[in-house]
Amino acid sequence: MIGRIPVLDIRPLVDCGRRPAKAVVGETFQVSATVFREGHDAVGANVVLRDPAGRCGPWTPMRELEPGTDRWGADVTPDREGRWTFTIEAWSDPIGTWRSHARVKVPAGVDAELVLTEGAHLHERAAADVPKNAGREAVLSAVDALLDEGRPVADRLAAALAPEVVAALDGHPLRELVTTSRAAPLQVERERALFGSWYEMFPRSEGAVLADGAPPVSGTLRTAAERLPAIAAMGFDVVYLPPIHPIGTSFRKGPDNALTAGPHDVGSPWAIGSADGGHDAIHPDLGTLEDFDHFVAKARELRLEVALDFALQCSPDHPWVTSHPQWFHHRADGSIAYAENPPKKYQDIYPIAFDADFPGIVRETLRVLRCWMARGVRIFRVDNPHTKPVVFWEKVISDINRTDPGVVFLAEAFTRPAMMRTLAAVGFQQSYTYFTWRTTKRELTDYLTELTGDAAACMRPNFFVNTPDILHAYLQEGGRSAFEIRAVLAATLSPSWGMYAGYELCEGTALRPGSEEYLHSEKYELRPRDWAGAERAGATITPLITTLNRLRRHHPALRQLRNLRFHRTDNDAVIAYSKRVPERRSEPSAPRRPGVRPGDEARRRAGARGAGGDCVLTVVNLDPHHTHEATVSLDMPELGLDWHESLSVRDELTGTTYHWGSDNYVRLEPGSGIAPAHVFSLRPSSPIGGSPTP
Repeated sequence: MIGRIPVLDIRPLVDCGRRPAKAVVGETFQVSATVFREGHDAVGANVVLRDPAGRCGPWTPMRELEPGTDRWGADVTPDREGRWTFTIEAWSDPIGTWRSHARVKVPAGVDAELVLTEGAHLHERAAADVPKNAGREAVLSAVDALLDEGRPVADRLAAALAPEVVAALDGHPLRELVTTSRAAPLQVERERALFGSWYEMFPRSEGAVLADGAPPVSGTLRTAAERLPAIAAMGFDVVYLPPIHPIGTSFRKGPDNALTAGPHDVGSPWAIGSADGGHDAIHPDLGTLEDFDHFVAKARELRLEVALDFALQCSPDHPWVTSHPQWFHHRADGSIAYAENPPKKYQDIYPIAFDADFPGIVRETLRVLRCWMARGVRIFRVDNPHTKPVVFWEKVISDINRTDPGVVFLAEAFTRPAMMRTLAAVGFQQSYTYFTWRTTKRELTDYLTELTGDAAACMRPNFFVNTPDILHAYLQEGGRSAFEIRAVLAATLSPSWGMYAGYELCEGTALRPGSEEYLHSEKYELRPRDWAGAERAGATITPLITTLNRLRRHHPALRQLRNLRFHRTDNDAVIAYSKRVPERRSEPSAPRRPGVRPGDEARRRAGARGAGGDCVLTVVNLDPHHTHEATVSLDMPELGLDWHESLSVRDELTGTTYHWGSDNYVRLEPGSGIAPAHVFSLRPSSPIGGSPTP
């Protein structure tokens, strides 16, 4: 049933409110709704948050987002983990209605005395709910002025419209016909669910030894741990390991996915399971569970979290094939069906048949996950979740997060949009995306507008610039500048981004033309790298990656998703965008009469420069082969500034400071020794005049 004051189309809302919208601690996002009433009387609205303990507050005033649209919104910021709710209160605003009428009637001499008397009665009622220290005396003085027939009517009206009176009643409005929406659920999770820099590595390659005429020697978890300080020094938050379990020998794949493996070929880590164990075991070549504990402990010392791949599939040699044959698809000849994605065939992998014993598979999955959680793993990158039933993941993730709400699941689901969004809605905290295949200005703008809009209520992107499976043609053909460009884009567009080892060395050789597979893919063979030699030779973009991750930690704006705004450029090869976190002010704790805070618009303008405010502006040349020039036209209000203002912009990649206004010239050159991009931090400036430009 619709309320007395209609409150419609509330956002964020996931699955009509049947599932919670998502946020993380400290994340600012907009709550909005359509609010209106019959006739021409004014309305107001506010958001009421309730924390996991059911406590109410803060009360956040809403404003009409665009005049005449009846669309109201307010930014809110939950401050602790757990299941929250939010409601919207809409109300008739008699003071606002009176002001609108009085501004027209009194100067025109239409019922002026009656209008002023009505205003006095309204202000007298309103004063009762204004605290003494919040402007009550100013409101009562306005009442006296409105009733003082000895003063000119213009002066009496001006007294009621005085800034101190407006501020007092904006903060403590007179509300009538208050209508409260149904409570909407909100799940607030730890920051890592939204923000983090990921580094993927194969532990068997770190410390591996390849010698002519001798069998290859695998690296171990102990030798891999020696790489962790370098990963931490680059500023990464998460080190992600592909499967570390025993690998099957039946139908084992050889180098570059060859159908036949030699006696010393190591096979794909995703062909999980052998006589040495399954998903709860460590590959003997990597070491023992104690070695894994050492790896996790070393990572923790360096403030790195360990993410573990969870691939729910088996090699033909997995213990489950014998102990639970009903968990697999059987063909007409009695054989177990291997995985296929025609024309690709994966003879070394058996997919699970979930409907044969759904409860049993859920129980075993939970057991395996909790086994690794007990050893310090709080993040799981889930392989191909879109090939498993959605209801399975909803059950598994809800059971894990019910007892361990800090565990994060990343969906590796390069699949149809409906499936990707549904996986997010049922519990996955993050998702891989189509970012890899979005390379033009139009593609990036359209896709990021989608991801940061309504989709952000449940789906959080993680922008991996490459993976062991995906070497995009842009990287194959663009050289070092292409790797720099994609790193800048991923690290500044998305709060979570990631790279697979070797990206910093600009490894870009494909298996064959038209393929996204790497030549000598690490999925099928050991690939030790000479990290020190690459550093000495300058054959690495490690300094850029380190700078990007440092900026991400330093700038709160880069740790958010929904604050992305694009700015116009007159060259399709140049893209410009900003992220901004306004100055955060302490909110009143649940006033009796919530309303618009005084000075809201001024605070909006000051947000980029006030204490606690932060704004980052990024400009990127998307063409790795050619220099491009462009005029960047800034949407100044989106930066918290008025159109006539100027600002100082400091390029965090070079340390150079420039003075900018609304229109600015840039020239970005690939291969110049720095990335063909600017990553600016913003500060207010003096009026424009003779300012240098990049």
